[in-house]
Amino acid sequence: MAKRRTTKNFRKTFALNDSILMISLDQLNQASEDATAALLLGIYEHSPWVATRAMSHRPFKTLAQLKYALASAVSDATPDEQISLICAHPELAGKAMVSRSLTAESTNEQSTAGLTHCTPEQFAKLQLLNQQYNEKFGWPFILAVRGPRGLGLNREQIIQTFERRLNGLKAFELKECLRNIHRIAEIRLNDRFGAEPALGNELWDWHEQLAEHSDPEFKARGELTVTYMTEAHQAAAKSIAERMQQCGFDSIEIDVLGNVVGRYHGSDRAQPYLLTGSHYDTVRNGGKYDGRLGFFGPMMCVRELHQKNRRFSFGIEVVAFAEEEGQRYKATFLGSGALTGNFNPAWLEQTDAQGISMLQALGKVDKRAQLLEQIAQLKRDPKNYSGFVELHVEQGPVLNELNLPLGVVTSINGGLRFIGEITGQASHAGTTPMNQRRDAAAALAELSVYMEQRAQADGDSVATIGILQVPNGSINVVPGRCNFSLDMRAPNDPQRDALVADVIAQFDLICERRGVSLRLEESMRAAAAPSHPDWKNRWAHAVAALGIPVFEMPSGAGHDAMKLHEIMPQAMLFVRGENSGISHNPLESTNNDDLQLCVETFNQFLENLSQPIT
Repeated sequence: MAKRRTTKNFRKTFALNDSILMISLDQLNQASEDATAALLLGIYEHSPWVATRAMSHRPFKTLAQLKYALASAVSDATPDEQISLICAHPELAGKAMVSRSLTAESTNEQSTAGLTHCTPEQFAKLQLLNQQYNEKFGWPFILAVRGPRGLGLNREQIIQTFERRLNGLKAFELKECLRNIHRIAEIRLNDRFGAEPALGNELWDWHEQLAEHSDPEFKARGELTVTYMTEAHQAAAKSIAERMQQCGFDSIEIDVLGNVVGRYHGSDRAQPYLLTGSHYDTVRNGGKYDGRLGFFGPMMCVRELHQKNRRFSFGIEVVAFAEEEGQRYKATFLGSGALTGNFNPAWLEQTDAQGISMLQALGKVDKRAQLLEQIAQLKRDPKNYSGFVELHVEQGPVLNELNLPLGVVTSINGGLRFIGEITGQASHAGTTPMNQRRDAAAALAELSVYMEQRAQADGDSVATIGILQVPNGSINVVPGRCNFSLDMRAPNDPQRDALVADVIAQFDLICERRGVSLRLEESMRAAAAPSHPDWKNRWAHAVAALGIPVFEMPSGAGHDAMKLHEIMPQAMLFVRGENSGISHNPLESTNNDDLQLCVETFNQFLENLSQPIT
């Protein structure tokens, strides 16, 4: 199904140093060390040692495997070697560009981004940024200017990224430069091997097009916000349904809660369906990839099957869930929860910030009983489904740190949240001796340090104080009251509960010793959702087929799969996010190559589904 052309029979004519090279994985695998360096010359700027060291991992059966080996060679290098690699790259719109002494690869990249045609103001700005960056970090600013889609960032995007990263810390910026070098190398390798991530490009474009639907006040500022049952939300649902129609689904509907459901029948209608999907609503000023990859990826696989007039014995049901984020009403997982029969009728009476009830938003003010009956009918019978799987951008930095495009999820963390208040004694900051203070904020600060240490002791638990407020605080007053939140998560419930018990016990001791009182109220409890072992192994086998390491990891964020876990087996696949995996943020992104691998992996998963996995 995949259109990535990296098979051993493919040959690409590539012009380099006035000679013609015919390059393929077969040729690379069989080449001598000197010939290998020539074949990969220019992939890592003026640094042939990267290719030489990576060759110890031959033979490479896929381009993805080669890319990982090259990135690993850099990761295993000494700090001095890594900095030398960074310094081998030219400045953006710098002296080398002006003197036309860039390598052919760098010339192409800077030209694609329009840096050879800067206005005088833009050129002056870039020269100043180059100077400031070099003075702060001691190496040139590195950015993959061809961008996540490969078509090139524009000059304003480059300048904005430059300015943002100029404010970073040195250790982080070193890693960010290396990550961008790997992306530059990835694009250069695609060019060298003639490998076009055609499906990844389309999948990128689908996300961009859906992001055109945004609530008006946010859209006016160039931001993405899709709130439950707004006009933008309903327009997004219609757009997804139209895309499903184009993909060749046999049946498509937008149900009473706004879920968009597409079914592609199997050749044996008696077999259970595979259920898959994710949500299309967003947080305020969010990113374009949170949730949406979970239905677009499977939709693309269905399209490829339909174009080949092919069906598996089992059917595929893809659901774009209407609501997961809880932005408009205090009820999350509305879409996926309805499929498990967990819709609370009381939610219909909730009102948003404008006083509009959910019942009003759904347009069913006079039809409450009928609506509840329709919602009840959305519940899926587990006997009709083999399981639920979900694709999702990681929403974290782990895969980025490991130079891995994909990760197999072992469990969705269970979590507990608390809202609390510490009451001490407000007093004069200058006259109150340190040993006579009842400082509410200091008590919470001490707990914060303990929480960090206690969560780290588990390795994969996390603990966060996300809200810390001193009401009516003053610079010269010892805080007498502090409002706060606690968020604690772990891959399984016993581990979560042990973490919570230790933190609360320590909190009680801290408050007693400091002479402050504590009020703590549980605000949310979510059970962990371990991936079903067989389904997790199916993802692992599909990833292994790409030739890259299978990395297993928990999900710290909640997902629709948590709800479906209640009635059927579930497992997830993570895709690497760009910009250190940031999510719920306009900087959230991924790239066309990782999207391509995501589609290929999902397709391999489908191919393997009818086969026993051990």
